[in-house]
Amino acid sequence: MTTSAPQPPAAGWTATGLRWQDGRPVLTARNGGREHARAVASGTPVGWLVGGPRRCTGVRTSGGHRPCPFGAVVEAAGKAVQCQSCQDADPGLALARDQVLDNGRTYRLYLAWFGPGVVKVGITAEQRGTTRLLEQAALGWTFVGRGPLPGVRRAELTVAQAGLARERLTTRTKSACWWDVPDAATRRHELVELRASVLRLLAGHAIELLTDQPLADHVELFGLEAGAPPLYHEVTALHDGATLAGTLRPPIGRHLFLDTGPQDPPLLLDTRLLTGWTLAPAGPTACTGLATGVRRRPEDRGAQESLF
Repeated sequence: MTTSAPQPPAAGWTATGLRWQDGRPVLTARNGGREHARAVASGTPVGWLVGGPRRCTGVRTSGGHRPCPFGAVVEAAGKAVQCQSCQDADPGLALARDQVLDNGRTYRLYLAWFGPGVVKVGITAEQRGTTRLLEQAALGWTFVGRGPLPGVRRAELTVAQAGLARERLTTRTKSACWWDVPDAATRRHELVELRASVLRLLAGHAIELLTDQPLADHVELFGLEAGAPPLYHEVTALHDGATLAGTLRPPIGRHLFLDTGPQDPPLLLDTRLLTGWTLAPAGPTACTGLATGVRRRPEDRGAQESLF
Protein backbone atom coordinates (compact mmCIF):
# COMPACT_ATOMS: atom_id res chain seq x y z
CA MET A 1 0.00 0.00 0.00
CA THR A 2 1.33 3.40 -0.93
CA THR A 3 1.92 5.73 2.00
CA SER A 4 2.69 9.42 2.17
CA ALA A 5 6.06 10.30 0.71
CA PRO A 6 8.94 10.55 3.22
CA GLN A 7 9.70 14.17 2.39
CA PRO A 8 11.46 16.60 4.73
CA PRO A 9 8.85 18.93 6.21
CA ALA A 10 10.58 22.06 4.94
CA ALA A 11 13.63 23.34 3.13
CA GLY A 12 16.76 23.55 5.24
CA TRP A 13 16.57 20.07 6.72
CA THR A 14 19.83 18.13 6.57
CA ALA A 15 19.61 14.43 5.75
CA THR A 16 20.99 12.20 8.51
CA GLY A 17 20.40 8.90 6.76
CA LEU A 18 18.26 5.81 6.67
CA ARG A 19 17.95 4.02 10.01
CA TRP A 20 16.02 1.02 11.25
CA GLN A 21 13.80 1.64 14.27
CA ASP A 22 11.83 -1.23 15.81
CA GLY A 23 12.50 -3.29 12.69
CA ARG A 24 11.20 -0.62 10.30
CA PRO A 25 13.21 1.67 7.98
CA VAL A 26 12.92 5.45 8.41
CA LEU A 27 14.57 8.35 6.63
CA THR A 28 15.75 11.04 9.02
CA ALA A 29 16.63 14.71 8.67
CA ARG A 30 17.71 17.31 11.21
CA ASN A 31 17.18 21.03 11.56
CA GLY A 32 19.10 22.43 14.51
CA GLY A 33 18.09 20.42 17.57
CA ARG A 34 15.05 18.83 15.94
CA GLU A 35 15.07 15.54 14.08
CA HIS A 36 12.32 14.49 11.70
CA ALA A 37 11.72 10.86 10.70
CA ARG A 38 9.38 9.38 8.11
CA ALA A 39 8.73 5.70 7.51
CA VAL A 40 9.90 4.29 4.18
CA ALA A 41 7.61 1.84 2.38
CA SER A 42 7.58 0.09 -0.97
CA GLY A 43 5.50 2.02 -3.49
CA THR A 44 6.22 5.41 -1.90
CA PRO A 45 6.83 8.24 -4.41
CA VAL A 46 9.76 10.51 -3.53
CA GLY A 47 11.16 13.75 -4.94
CA TRP A 48 14.14 15.54 -3.43
CA LEU A 49 16.18 18.59 -4.36
CA VAL A 50 19.72 18.25 -2.98
CA GLY A 51 21.39 21.42 -1.75
CA GLY A 52 24.91 22.12 -0.55
CA PRO A 53 27.35 22.54 0.86
CA ARG A 54 27.45 19.07 2.36
CA ARG A 55 28.14 19.33 6.07
CA CYS A 56 29.40 17.06 8.86
CA THR A 57 26.55 15.26 10.61
CA GLY A 58 28.16 15.26 14.06
CA VAL A 59 28.18 12.30 16.43
CA ARG A 60 25.44 9.94 17.50
CA THR A 61 25.94 8.37 20.94
CA SER A 62 23.85 6.31 23.34
CA GLY A 63 22.81 9.62 24.93
CA GLY A 64 21.57 11.12 21.67
CA HIS A 65 22.85 13.19 18.76
CA ARG A 66 25.57 15.83 19.12
CA PRO A 67 25.81 18.27 16.19
CA CYS A 68 29.19 19.13 14.72
CA PRO A 69 30.43 22.17 16.71
CA PHE A 70 32.16 23.56 13.63
CA GLY A 71 29.45 23.01 11.00
CA ALA A 72 32.31 21.60 8.95
CA VAL A 73 31.97 21.09 5.20
CA VAL A 74 32.78 17.55 4.06
CA GLU A 75 33.61 16.06 0.67
CA ALA A 76 30.66 16.18 -1.71
CA ALA A 77 31.40 12.76 -3.18
CA GLY A 78 31.86 9.89 -0.77
CA LYS A 79 30.31 8.09 2.17
CA ALA A 80 32.35 9.76 4.93
CA VAL A 81 30.03 12.32 6.51
CA GLN A 82 32.02 13.41 9.56
CA CYS A 83 34.88 15.84 9.95
CA GLN A 84 38.03 14.57 11.60
CA SER A 85 37.10 16.00 15.02
CA CYS A 86 33.72 14.23 15.02
CA GLN A 87 35.29 11.00 13.81
CA ASP A 88 37.72 11.16 16.72
CA ALA A 89 34.82 11.65 19.15
CA ASP A 90 32.58 8.94 17.67
CA PRO A 91 32.28 5.97 20.09
CA GLY A 92 31.10 3.64 17.34
CA LEU A 93 34.18 4.34 15.21
CA ALA A 94 36.43 3.93 18.24
CA LEU A 95 34.93 0.50 18.83
CA ALA A 96 35.30 -0.51 15.18
CA ARG A 97 38.95 0.60 15.23
CA ASP A 98 39.69 -1.48 18.37
CA GLN A 99 40.39 1.68 20.38
CA VAL A 100 38.04 0.54 23.17
CA LEU A 101 39.22 -2.33 25.37
CA ASP A 102 36.17 -2.60 27.63
CA ASN A 103 33.30 -0.22 28.26
CA GLY A 104 31.28 -2.32 30.70
CA ARG A 105 28.52 -3.08 28.17
CA THR A 106 27.28 -6.49 27.03
CA TYR A 107 27.81 -7.42 23.39
CA ARG A 108 26.50 -10.15 21.14
CA LEU A 109 28.43 -12.12 18.55
CA TYR A 110 26.53 -12.62 15.30
CA LEU A 111 26.86 -14.47 12.01
CA ALA A 112 25.45 -12.56 9.03
CA TRP A 113 24.77 -14.44 5.79
CA PHE A 114 24.76 -12.48 2.50
CA GLY A 115 25.01 -15.28 -0.05
CA PRO A 116 26.60 -18.70 -0.61
CA GLY A 117 30.04 -18.56 0.99
CA VAL A 118 29.67 -14.86 1.83
CA VAL A 119 29.37 -14.63 5.62
CA LYS A 120 30.42 -12.00 8.15
CA VAL A 121 31.13 -12.40 11.85
CA GLY A 122 30.68 -9.33 14.00
CA ILE A 123 29.62 -7.86 17.31
CA THR A 124 26.84 -5.51 18.32
CA ALA A 125 25.83 -3.96 21.61
CA GLU A 126 23.06 -6.04 23.16
CA GLN A 127 20.76 -3.05 23.66
CA ARG A 128 20.78 -2.40 19.90
CA GLY A 129 18.88 -5.64 19.32
CA THR A 130 18.78 -6.58 15.63
CA THR A 131 19.35 -3.08 14.23
CA ARG A 132 22.94 -3.76 13.22
CA LEU A 133 21.91 -6.74 11.09
CA LEU A 134 19.19 -4.75 9.33
CA GLU A 135 21.58 -1.87 8.64
CA GLN A 136 24.10 -4.24 7.10
CA ALA A 137 21.47 -5.78 4.79
CA ALA A 138 22.12 -9.29 6.11
CA LEU A 139 19.89 -11.70 4.19
CA GLY A 140 20.08 -14.17 7.06
CA TRP A 141 21.66 -14.10 10.50
CA THR A 142 21.80 -15.53 13.99
CA PHE A 143 23.40 -14.71 17.35
CA VAL A 144 25.93 -17.23 18.66
CA GLY A 145 27.36 -15.66 21.83
CA ARG A 146 27.19 -12.83 24.34
CA GLY A 147 29.36 -11.31 27.05
CA PRO A 148 31.71 -8.41 27.87
CA LEU A 149 33.54 -6.74 25.01
CA PRO A 150 36.99 -8.38 25.49
CA GLY A 151 35.64 -11.93 25.39
CA VAL A 152 33.26 -11.34 22.49
CA ARG A 153 36.00 -9.59 20.51
CA ARG A 154 38.36 -12.55 21.03
CA ALA A 155 35.62 -14.91 19.87
CA GLU A 156 35.08 -12.77 16.77
CA LEU A 157 38.77 -12.92 15.90
CA THR A 158 38.84 -16.68 16.49
CA VAL A 159 36.02 -17.27 14.00
CA ALA A 160 37.60 -15.00 11.40
CA GLN A 161 41.07 -16.51 11.78
CA ALA A 162 39.58 -19.98 11.35
CA GLY A 163 38.23 -18.90 7.97
CA LEU A 164 34.60 -19.58 8.87
CA ALA A 165 33.52 -15.98 8.25
CA ARG A 166 35.02 -12.59 7.44
CA GLU A 167 35.23 -9.56 9.70
CA ARG A 168 34.54 -7.12 6.87
CA LEU A 169 32.69 -7.23 3.57
CA THR A 170 32.48 -4.49 0.97
CA THR A 171 29.15 -3.13 -0.20
CA ARG A 172 29.97 -4.36 -3.71
CA THR A 173 30.51 -7.91 -2.43
CA LYS A 174 27.15 -7.88 -0.66
CA SER A 175 25.16 -6.40 -3.54
CA ALA A 176 26.65 -8.89 -6.01
CA CYS A 177 24.85 -11.61 -4.04
CA TRP A 178 21.45 -10.00 -4.64
CA TRP A 179 21.23 -11.34 -8.20
CA ASP A 180 21.26 -15.01 -7.26
CA VAL A 181 19.55 -15.59 -3.92
CA PRO A 182 19.07 -19.33 -3.26
CA ASP A 183 15.79 -20.72 -1.94
CA ALA A 184 14.84 -20.47 1.73
CA ALA A 185 15.76 -24.09 2.52
CA THR A 186 19.26 -23.63 1.12
CA ARG A 187 19.76 -20.37 3.00
CA ARG A 188 18.68 -21.97 6.25
CA HIS A 189 20.84 -25.06 5.76
CA GLU A 190 23.99 -23.00 5.15
CA LEU A 191 23.41 -20.89 8.24
CA VAL A 192 22.62 -23.94 10.41
CA GLU A 193 25.83 -25.66 9.30
CA LEU A 194 27.90 -22.53 9.87
CA ARG A 195 26.44 -21.96 13.32
CA ALA A 196 27.23 -25.53 14.36
CA SER A 197 30.86 -25.13 13.22
CA VAL A 198 31.24 -21.82 15.05
CA LEU A 199 29.75 -23.16 18.28
CA ARG A 200 32.14 -26.13 18.21
CA LEU A 201 35.07 -23.80 17.61
CA LEU A 202 34.11 -21.48 20.48
CA ALA A 203 33.56 -24.20 23.09
CA GLY A 204 35.60 -23.18 26.13
CA HIS A 205 35.73 -19.48 25.25
CA ALA A 206 34.99 -17.04 28.06
CA ILE A 207 31.59 -16.02 26.69
CA GLU A 208 28.07 -17.37 26.98
CA LEU A 209 27.31 -19.47 23.90
CA LEU A 210 23.80 -19.02 22.51
CA THR A 211 22.75 -22.41 21.19
CA ASP A 212 19.01 -21.85 20.87
CA GLN A 213 18.78 -18.53 19.03
CA PRO A 214 16.39 -18.33 16.06
CA LEU A 215 17.62 -18.05 12.50
CA ALA A 216 16.37 -14.82 10.93
CA ASP A 217 15.72 -14.35 7.20
CA HIS A 218 15.36 -10.89 5.64
CA VAL A 219 15.04 -11.82 1.96
CA GLU A 220 11.30 -11.16 1.83
CA LEU A 221 11.63 -8.01 3.95
CA PHE A 222 14.19 -6.64 1.47
CA GLY A 223 12.08 -7.62 -1.55
CA LEU A 224 14.73 -9.96 -2.94
CA GLU A 225 12.69 -13.15 -3.38
CA ALA A 226 13.23 -12.87 -7.15
CA GLY A 227 16.66 -11.26 -6.82
CA ALA A 228 17.82 -7.77 -7.75
CA PRO A 229 17.02 -6.20 -11.14
CA PRO A 230 19.32 -7.71 -13.80
CA LEU A 231 20.29 -4.19 -14.86
CA TYR A 232 20.28 -1.01 -12.78
CA HIS A 233 22.14 2.26 -12.37
CA GLU A 234 24.00 2.85 -9.11
CA VAL A 235 24.47 6.37 -7.77
CA THR A 236 28.16 6.96 -7.08
CA ALA A 237 28.02 10.66 -6.13
CA LEU A 238 25.58 13.55 -5.65
CA HIS A 239 26.17 17.19 -6.53
CA ASP A 240 24.71 20.48 -5.32
CA GLY A 241 21.42 21.00 -7.15
CA ALA A 242 20.87 17.33 -7.93
CA THR A 243 17.34 15.96 -8.02
CA LEU A 244 16.20 12.47 -7.07
CA ALA A 245 12.75 11.26 -7.98
CA GLY A 246 11.02 7.93 -8.35
CA THR A 247 9.02 5.24 -6.61
CA LEU A 248 10.65 3.24 -3.86
CA ARG A 249 11.11 -0.50 -3.77
CA PRO A 250 11.65 -2.18 -0.37
CA PRO A 251 14.81 -0.78 1.29
CA ILE A 252 17.77 -3.16 1.50
CA GLY A 253 19.75 -2.22 4.60
CA ARG A 254 20.70 1.39 3.93
CA HIS A 255 20.10 1.13 0.18
CA LEU A 256 17.09 2.32 -1.79
CA PHE A 257 15.99 1.10 -5.21
CA LEU A 258 13.94 3.71 -7.09
CA ASP A 259 11.88 3.07 -10.18
CA THR A 260 12.36 6.25 -12.22
CA GLY A 261 10.30 5.52 -15.33
CA PRO A 262 8.74 2.68 -17.31
CA GLN A 263 11.56 2.67 -19.86
CA ASP A 264 14.44 3.33 -17.47
CA PRO A 265 16.46 0.87 -15.35
CA PRO A 266 15.96 1.22 -11.58
CA LEU A 267 18.30 3.49 -9.66
CA LEU A 268 20.16 2.26 -6.56
CA LEU A 269 21.03 4.84 -3.91
CA ASP A 270 23.26 4.20 -0.91
CA THR A 271 21.63 6.64 1.52
CA ARG A 272 25.01 7.39 3.08
CA LEU A 273 25.64 9.46 -0.07
CA LEU A 274 22.55 11.52 0.80
CA THR A 275 23.63 12.20 4.38
CA GLY A 276 24.89 15.71 5.09
CA TRP A 277 23.10 17.36 2.18
CA THR A 278 20.19 19.77 2.64
CA LEU A 279 16.95 18.38 1.22
CA ALA A 280 13.85 20.11 -0.06
CA PRO A 281 10.77 18.66 -1.75
CA ALA A 282 11.18 18.62 -5.53
CA GLY A 283 7.83 17.25 -6.66
CA PRO A 284 7.59 15.06 -9.78
CA THR A 285 10.80 15.55 -11.73
CA ALA A 286 13.62 13.71 -13.46
CA CYS A 287 16.84 12.56 -11.81
CA THR A 288 19.59 15.06 -12.56
CA GLY A 289 23.01 15.99 -11.22
CA LEU A 290 23.94 12.41 -10.35
CA ALA A 291 27.09 10.44 -11.07
CA THR A 292 26.08 6.85 -11.80
CA GLY A 293 27.53 3.55 -12.87
CA VAL A 294 25.86 0.62 -14.64
CA ARG A 295 25.45 -2.62 -12.72
CA ARG A 296 24.60 -5.65 -14.82
CA ARG A 297 24.04 -9.24 -13.73
CA PRO A 298 27.05 -11.31 -14.87
CA GLU A 299 26.38 -13.79 -17.60
CA ASP A 300 26.23 -17.46 -16.66
CA ARG A 301 29.88 -18.49 -16.54
CA GLY A 302 28.91 -22.02 -17.46
CA ALA A 303 27.23 -20.97 -20.70
CA GLN A 304 29.06 -21.48 -23.99
CA GLU A 305 30.47 -18.27 -25.40
CA SER A 306 29.13 -17.09 -28.74
CA LEU A 307 31.37 -17.73 -31.72
CA PHE A 308 30.38 -14.46 -33.39
